[in-house]
Amino acid sequence: MTAKFVQERITQLRLQKGVSEYKMSYDLGHSRGYIYNISSGKTLPSMNEFFAICDYFGITPETFFNENLPAPALTLDIQESLCRLKEYDLILVKSLIERLSNV
Repeated sequence: MTAKFVQERITQLRLQKGVSEYKMSYDLGHSRGYIYNISSGKTLPSMNEFFAICDYFGITPETFFNENLPAPALTLDIQESLCRLKEYDLILVKSLIERLSNV
């Protein structure tokens, strides 16, 4: 993982959420250029701010750093929903995923 990954991931997640750098900065309680400075590589968030950013996107830090998740918030939501299913329903979901993966 690199600082560039953090910059790009925040930008990716922000665009998926459909918010501007200014709005995200404001929502997090910072000046208008806060997210711009992160996205442009001028600075990185502190650990506390990183956790706040993860909360803002509704994801965990682990999910943030998983490069294989193009839509981490959606994936986390699906994962939480799966935890509430009974085993036979999980088997059905697994077979559906396998079918869709073979397309």
